[in-house]
Formats: sequence, structure tokens, C-alpha cells
Amino acid sequence: MDALLLLMVFIWGSNYSLLKRAFAELPPQAFNTVRLGVASLVFLALIRWTRWRSRRAPGSLPSVFYTDHALTRRDRWDLVWLGLTGHFGYQWFFIRGVSITSVSNAAVIVGITPAVVMVLSALLGRERITRVHWLGAGLSLIGLYFVVGSGVSFQSATIAGDLLVLMSVGCWALYTLGSARLVSRHSALYVTGITMAIGAVPYILMSLPVSRAVAWTDVPGWVFAAAVLSALLAFCLSYVIWYVAVQRLGPSRTSAYSNLIPIVAMGVAVLWLHEPVSGTKVFGAAGVLAGVALTRLGRQAPAVAVEE
Repeated sequence: MDALLLLMVFIWGSNYSLLKRAFAELPPQAFNTVRLGVASLVFLALIRWTRWRSRRAPGSLPSVFYTDHALTRRDRWDLVWLGLTGHFGYQWFFIRGVSITSVSNAAVIVGITPAVVMVLSALLGRERITRVHWLGAGLSLIGLYFVVGSGVSFQSATIAGDLLVLMSVGCWALYTLGSARLVSRHSALYVTGITMAIGAVPYILMSLPVSRAVAWTDVPGWVFAAAVLSALLAFCLSYVIWYVAVQRLGPSRTSAYSNLIPIVAMGVAVLWLHEPVSGTKVFGAAGVLAGVALTRLGRQAPAVAVEE
């Protein structure tokens, strides 16, 4: 399981550079329609297969893949707003943000997701947190400031992309907290797959003007292969690994691996894209990771899958 989690970290960390490289050949929203569409279809096929399997062999699948709880009216509404927030909103802001900021900035900003979830959970009264946890959240924000750049202004090269990625973090934090009740009743595979398919519909529709303007026959074949591989690996395979690990190892041990994703993302960007990483940015990244570690001390926080 630990080896599979390391594979997941490598996939998610490398995916940032893959996206940046593909965006040089295809508009970001057009690329992501292919990726999101493929992943949604695969998830829906897996959901259908688990239902067929459960009928043939009841009890043969773990709860992460299948449960027999019926959907209530509230469940259906929750699936809709979670799909619009956690997949449409998240993907719209994330993809646009990554396309105009650096890989290292995007990865470190997404890395503060657990701290954001903790703060929102405390503000909603779902858990009580200590001064150490607040200190961790503050340390993460200070580290984030150094990553984005001290003395930053709205005219700087990456601030617009950084803010968009930060908005995607907010969407994903809301999705994480909002899906907790659903995942306790229904399988993680079902909740993830259905909400992704719901979010994919408006995303694809809003991206139609960009997609129609693309000369698809001129797009290099490797870009299509990259979109499919990203869908199968970064979405489908990695999410299965994540939720199985949560079930077998627990949320705390599984969440610890998300701290490695920004490090892998920055390393791959340096090697593949030759992206410069300053000492200030490394210092800020260390502050973010240290702050996130503090927010987890003594807490059984929900395991937050840092998407992508």
C-alpha cells in the first residue's frame, strides 16, 4: 500500500508539468474537456461494473467500491452541488490558474488544502482546534506568501494564476467537507464518479467555444495520449489508490503522503520544464509543509485528496 501511495504521489506531482507541456500545444480548457470526459466515462463504467458485480457476488466488494444504501432526496441534491463545486468549479479555476502560473506555485498552493479544510471545519463548528493548529495554518499562509513572492503586486507575472489556483483550493475544501456525509453512506467510487460526471457536463458546455476553434487534426498525437493518460492515472487510478489507502491505513497516515506532492511537482518541473526555483520559494514551500504538519498534530482530520 505504501508503494502504491508513492506511485500516486509521483503521478499527481508529475501531472502539473504534463499539463503545462500540453497547454503549449492545445488550449487548456480544450485539453481538459478531453481529460475530464474520459475520466467521467471510466468512473461511470466502473460504477456500473460494481453494481453488476455486487449482484453476482454480494459482499465481494469493499465499501470503498460499493454500498447498497439507497439515494435520498438530500443525497441527490448533495451530489449536484458537490459536482458543480468540487469538479466544475475546481477544474475551471485550477486549469486556468495552472496555465498562467508556475508549476511550483500551483503545487504549493494546492498543498495548503488540508489547512484550509481545517479552518473551514472549525468555522462551521465541526471540530475544535487548538492554538498549535491555528499556528500551523498561519505558518502555511506565511510560507505561501514567500512562494508567491514577497512584495507581490497584481501586475506580477503569476499573481492572477496564483489567485485562480487559490480559488480552486476553496472549491476543493468545500467539496471535501460537503462529501463527508455522502461518503459515510455511499462508496467513495460512486460519490467521486457521479460528482465528476455532473461537474463535467457544464465544464464541457462552457468550453465549447474554445474547443470548436481548435484545429483538432493539427494537434500532435502525443497530446491526446497525454490527456487520456492523465485522466486514467491522475484521476481514476490515483483516486482508487487514495481511497483504498484511507480504508486500510487510516486518514492520518494516508494524508501524510500529500505533503510529498509539492516536492515532487517542483522537482519534475525543474528537470522537465527547466523551471527556476529560487531559495525564497524553497523556504516558503518548507513553511507551507511545516504548517500543514502542525495542523494535523493530535487530530483525526478527514483525509484530503489533493486533486491533481
